[in-house]
Amino acid sequence: MAGDADGTGEAQGDAPLIVSRDVPQISSSVPHSARMWDYWLGGKDHYEADRKAGEQAREAYPGIVDIARTSRALLSRTVRYLISEAGIRQFLDIGTGLPTADNTHEIAQRIAPESRIVYVDNDPLVLTHARTLLTSSPEGATDYLHADVNDPAPILEGAARTLDLSRPVGLIMFGIVGHVPEHAKALSITRGLLDGLAAGSHLALYTGTDGDPDLVEAERRVGEHGGVPYRLLGEGQVRDFFADLELVEPGVVPGPRWRPEGEVTDSPADIASLCGLGRKG
Repeated sequence: MAGDADGTGEAQGDAPLIVSRDVPQISSSVPHSARMWDYWLGGKDHYEADRKAGEQAREAYPGIVDIARTSRALLSRTVRYLISEAGIRQFLDIGTGLPTADNTHEIAQRIAPESRIVYVDNDPLVLTHARTLLTSSPEGATDYLHADVNDPAPILEGAARTLDLSRPVGLIMFGIVGHVPEHAKALSITRGLLDGLAAGSHLALYTGTDGDPDLVEAERRVGEHGGVPYRLLGEGQVRDFFADLELVEPGVVPGPRWRPEGEVTDSPADIASLCGLGRKG
């Protein structure tokens, strides 16, 4: 992600829309992960470069589409758990991506209309869809922050305009830590964000892993052809993110296996993804 959060504008409800005064222009010739994800999910907000890179990835690893869809279902289960069982009413969603069905605020406010959500991404195309993301319930609020995940301080500063950071927050980091090239840096970013959140906050993390050699090879081939690089993590690396947190059962598991609802069918995500939910004490 790349960007800079330093400006304000209008927004839904009583929270100001936070955007950057210096937003980069949309590049249609360079593929972006948010738009590729939208392509795999059957959306329409992508360019030829994104479709080409997305098809290269799918040809190299057909299971990527299933991984995208199972991760979306996991988001729904995670948010509903945080609302219904953990009592969370505030969410900071890093790496938002393009709006599709059942975004974080829609899931949360369906159960608890007073929920407040701040989305964070750096793709200018996502910024153009911020109004779609900002369809909050009257009782709650949604906001969008155009910001760089590599710099947690402005994210926390911007989020504080909508969220009360003295109260627990659900920090959602789905498919984002693999875009940080160094593991130590990804850990530092995540801990920096958690340090700014109150006790009782939760980290929900989902990422692609190196458990499937076919996915490892596919990522290598996509990178060679100019696709968006993604660092696949080992199980130990995923557990590192929860080192100082209380893991919620069932712990660190493949995405489809985290508190499934109904029968779980075999999925490429069983060996190519891991997720977890941890509580800050």
